[in-house]
Order: sequence, then C-alpha cells, then structure tokens
Amino acid sequence: MDTYIKAFIVGGIICIIAQVLMDKTKLTPGRILVSFVTIGAILGAFGIYDKIVEFGGAGATIPLPGFGNSLAKAAIKEVRENGLLGAFSGGIKGTAAGITAAIFFGYIMALIFNPKTKD
Repeated sequence: MDTYIKAFIVGGIICIIAQVLMDKTKLTPGRILVSFVTIGAILGAFGIYDKIVEFGGAGATIPLPGFGNSLAKAAIKEVRENGLLGAFSGGIKGTAAGITAAIFFGYIMALIFNPKTKD
C-alpha cells in the first residue's frame, strides 16, 4: 500500500505544478508539456530523476517528465554504444514501445467510444 501512496504523491505533485503553471502564468499547455519532457530529460541525464522514480515508482515514470527521462537514458546508452549517431536513434528505440502503446490504445478507445470535438 505504501507504494501506491508514494506514486500518488509524486504524480500528484507533478500535476499540481502543471495546474499552477496553467492557472498563474501565460504559458500554453503545449509549452508546459514540452517543458516537462525537457526537465525530465535534463534530470535524467544527471541521474536525479532516477531517485524520484525510485521513490515514486509509476507516479514518476508515467507523467511527461518520465518520458523525458526515458528519452535521455536511451540516448545516453546509444551514444556510449554507437557514438554520436546514437544521440538520434537512442530516444526513438527507448520510447518506441510506449509511443506504440499510446497510439494503439488511443485507437482502440476511439473505436469503443464515440469521440466528439468540443463545441
């Protein structure tokens, strides 16, 4: 049960930060999302995000900073193995499964439910 509470707290803090940024700044949601991915990549490159993941588990890996962390880890690994070219291919290899799952399940949900545009 302790794991769920930690995940809830970490994921909740990430969401609170995003909500405060949307409410109190003129940043658009798209810029906030890109900022979260970038921050996750930077923290991952320095090994800081790993400590957050160790504490918060899925609360840290599922939100967008976790995606940035995955990009950074995969790119760093590929650079070590294949040189500079790995900086371009590593992120794609490291996050392909997650992106594929998001597209697949999004498509399935669109088939099951009747998506509508906002009025």
